[in-house]
Amino acid sequence: MLSFKNVEFNYQAQPVFSDLNFDLSQNEFCYVIGKSGAGKSTFLQLIYMNILPSYGRIIFDKYDSQTIKPRELPMLRRKLGIIFQDFKLLRDRNIYENLSFVLEATSRTRSEIKKRVNDALTDVGLSHRRYSMPDELSGGEKQRIAIARAIVNDPMLILADEPTGNLDPETSLEILDIIKKINARGTAVILATHNYELIKSHNAKIIKIEDGKALKVVLKPKQ
Repeated sequence: MLSFKNVEFNYQAQPVFSDLNFDLSQNEFCYVIGKSGAGKSTFLQLIYMNILPSYGRIIFDKYDSQTIKPRELPMLRRKLGIIFQDFKLLRDRNIYENLSFVLEATSRTRSEIKKRVNDALTDVGLSHRRYSMPDELSGGEKQRIAIARAIVNDPMLILADEPTGNLDPETSLEILDIIKKINARGTAVILATHNYELIKSHNAKIIKIEDGKALKVVLKPKQ
C-alpha cells in the first residue's frame, strides 16, 4: 500500500534522508520513533506529498511521487487521515462543523455527511459534544475529535504525528487504545512518537528514523 524506494530528501541543502526504504502493508500498524529533529514529521509529510523526494520515489496506493500532478493531491489526501499533536481544530466552528467541513468537498449528500460525522463521534465516545466549541473541550477531548476528523472520510491510512505529546500518561493510553481499535477494523496506521513507554504495551511494527534511514526495531512488549 505504501512504499519508499531509495528516497533522498534535502532541506536547505542539508540531507535529511538518504537511501530511505520503507514498506507498509494494508491494515498494518507502525510506530515511527527517533530523536527530536530526526525527521519524523518530514517522513509523514513525504507520505501525503506536502513535500517531494529529492531522489527516489514514494508510492501510496496508485499515486507515485515521480508522476503525481498537483490536481491529484486532493484525491490522494482523501485516502489519508492526519492527526496532529496540536489538534488543528477550527476554533470558530463547533465540533460537528469541524468534521463536516472535511466532507463538504467530496460531493456527499447532507444525510451521508450527517451519518459519517455522527458515526465518527460515536467511535471516539464524544457524540454528546457535537455542538460544543473546541475551546470548551479538554486536551484529551480535543484529540479525540482530531481522531474523529481523521476517520470521518474512511481513509486507507491514518498518520498520527505525536498525537499524545500534549497529554498526560493516562489520557495518552486512552488515545492509543482508540487508534488501535480503528486499526483493528482495517485502517492502516503510522504513529510517530518519542514516547517509548507508550509503545511497550503494544506489539506492533517499529521503525526508528536515524541518520537518514528507517531502521527496524524489535522491542519486547510490556507484560
